[in-house]
Amino acid sequence: MTSVEWSDGAPIYRQLKERVVAMMLDGLLKPGDALPSVRQVAAEYQLNPITVSRAYQELVDESLVEKRRGLGMYVTEGATKRLRSSERERFLNEEWPQILERIQRLGLNTEELLDPNGKWGPK
Repeated sequence: MTSVEWSDGAPIYRQLKERVVAMMLDGLLKPGDALPSVRQVAAEYQLNPITVSRAYQELVDESLVEKRRGLGMYVTEGATKRLRSSERERFLNEEWPQILERIQRLGLNTEELLDPNGKWGPK
């Protein structure tokens, strides 16, 4: 994990969970990889171990990681595929409609959105 700044907008355990999810989606954590221990994460980020445990438990509840008794937490097989599927669905159902509405409100057209070297792209 990298240096972290926690926002006030969401509980820290949820922000930690989202960071682990992002690492899975980015390929930094792959199926079979071990997550850092609860103690290690708590010490490194000065968090209460209960906060870290809660984040990890949500990942277990969603079958993204599994507990291996005496060994720790590991990314499950298929976790990335399940995440991509659920994140795509969430994006299309929750985020995209808002983006589309904004695009329409601003009168942007496809050419403006898709041409990175055009009027709106880098010079």
